Amino acid sequence: MKENSMENFIATAIENKVEEESRLKIDEDELFGIPQITIVGCGGAGGNTITRLNKLGVKGAKTVAINTDKQALDLVEADHKLLIGKNLTKGLGAGGFPDVAERAARESIHELEELVKDSDLVFITAGMGGGTGTGSAPVVAEVAKKHNAIVTCMVSTPFNVERARLIKADEGLDKLRVKADSTVVLDNNKLLEFVPNLPINQAFSVMDQMIAETVKGISETITMPSLINLDYADMKSIMNQGGLSVMLWGEADEDAGVEKIVQEALNHPLLNVNYKGANGALVHITGGPNMSLKYV
Repeated sequence: MKENSMENFIATAIENKVEEESRLKIDEDELFGIPQITIVGCGGAGGNTITRLNKLGVKGAKTVAINTDKQALDLVEADHKLLIGKNLTKGLGAGGFPDVAERAARESIHELEELVKDSDLVFITAGMGGGTGTGSAPVVAEVAKKHNAIVTCMVSTPFNVERARLIKADEGLDKLRVKADSTVVLDNNKLLEFVPNLPINQAFSVMDQMIAETVKGISETITMPSLINLDYADMKSIMNQGGLSVMLWGEADEDAGVEKIVQEALNHPLLNVNYKGANGALVHITGGPNMSLKYV
């Protein structure tokens, strides 16, 4: 009896192992052909965007938050969180110094590589002008490019009254544009056109929401089935052209007509640049279940 029991035990163990390996193979097959997308939020502003993305529920992408400030990082909702530069900053932040944040990111370079190494597309969000976002975002872009990912950065710039932060932001953008395939710059001053009467904290939330919904929309358009499909190759061909990008945002009720939505977008670029000479465009349309094809 004991011998039969042992034989049954071994047979069951082998059967379970075969089933487990079969499930793993199915999972690998399911992942094949699906682009791996990672969204990295750097610093406080980047962390806010990641939290908002998690609340929105982005499908087909993993979210990562990095910071030099442990307390701020603890408040972020993300799939993965990384405190960079533990030895350098002791988790107390970069003190508003981008060079400190850059050194912190390089101290944690191996951990960053583990987070992005299998990614096909990496979105990086940050606020330019502070310490951690400005200093660490170019390092993250560099690491992602090293592992052959397409890197798209979506960053916000300070208000005109923030003179010292504007200088840091310009320096950070110069570094970021060299490292990334495409950099989308969102000017906080343009918020005044969208929400002129909102308190500043709520206005910043609007910018966070815009970035989060845009990243979510692009990610899910690539990874999820849609009526008119945009795939990873389409995204790659646009982003590979490189340079500075601008986001146009328009919204209107269905009754207002598609022309109204287009005009809303064209009249509200989130950066003061002339986009008429652009050599590529990525158009994303979201509508309710009653939206007809004529609007597309």
